[in-house]
Amino acid sequence: MADRRAHPDAGQRLIGRGQAVRPAIRHLCRGLRVEPQKRFAPHLHMAIRRTLPRAEIKAIAAATYHQVWWPALDQVRFKGDHLPVWVEREEQAEPYPDGQAGDYLDPATGELLPTWEEALDRLDTDDEAEPLHVVRFGAQVDVQGLLAGSPDAHKRIGYLTKYLTKSLGETLDLDPDEDEQGDETPAASTARAAINQARWDHAARLVEALRYEPCSPTCANWLRYGIQPKGAKAGMTPGRCKGKAHKAEHLGYAGRRVLVSRKWSNKTLHDHKADRRAWVLDMLGLPADAETDPHRYVWRPVSTKDPTRTPLPVRLLRGVANRHRTRARLDELRARADGRPTPDLPANTPLREAA
Repeated sequence: MADRRAHPDAGQRLIGRGQAVRPAIRHLCRGLRVEPQKRFAPHLHMAIRRTLPRAEIKAIAAATYHQVWWPALDQVRFKGDHLPVWVEREEQAEPYPDGQAGDYLDPATGELLPTWEEALDRLDTDDEAEPLHVVRFGAQVDVQGLLAGSPDAHKRIGYLTKYLTKSLGETLDLDPDEDEQGDETPAASTARAAINQARWDHAARLVEALRYEPCSPTCANWLRYGIQPKGAKAGMTPGRCKGKAHKAEHLGYAGRRVLVSRKWSNKTLHDHKADRRAWVLDMLGLPADAETDPHRYVWRPVSTKDPTRTPLPVRLLRGVANRHRTRARLDELRARADGRPTPDLPANTPLREAA
């Protein structure tokens, strides 16, 4: 039987990584963002830099799935005060292959719990084993084409990025327009309060269910089911894993919510910088082969005790102001190149506006 761990994405947790979509679409995606919904079902927004038929994208989503081959969780062996006990291993010159300094055992029988690798080995030899989790895309796939520079493109980019500064748990809060219902009837107010309370109760049940759900191979919750976590160490207790997946503010999602293109765009960071430089030089009317002096700047670290060091807030404001001036200059050049009236843009953007 083939080793299920040979797959590069084997062992990624349904709630733990947020990367199950990578194998099938990494050659398409320019960026990916996970956004929570009021019903706590996360959905994805992906920006793709190419032209593809909508039917093809929907077919890719329908055919994409991810299996998590982890040991079964059908039997709780340890709970309450009956918990595994940690015992140290014999000292030896070389560290043990699994990196552990000890093992957990059943205090009633003295039986050593299987290590993570041993548990996976048993899984590989079980011909009737099934994946612990299978994740697929939902039926709703909304594909929209965008053209660079169009008003709709700016609107969609704003929609993609609006959740960057929000936590997943904020979906529990009322929307601003829901909070300002001064003229609603008492019955409507009571109904709205009941819906909001049900939303909080649902989140509380989700957090409680995830309390003992293993979030990764190293999660302490594996001890509850009679398996030593990967890289087990002393002091691990089921239900006290500090992973993000168990925290209420993450609603069970512990992966990065925003995945940038990096390896998906078929270009290196140097290639992207070269493209940006060529575009700016073209907008400024400068030759692309213009040579620059590599020694025009001298870089050296500045100590925090240096009295000439500019305070951080001032440096941030200067960076924002410089960005505004650069954007204003590029907008002016675009307008001139298109024959449009040049907007009245100041040469220097005041810091208070930049802030």
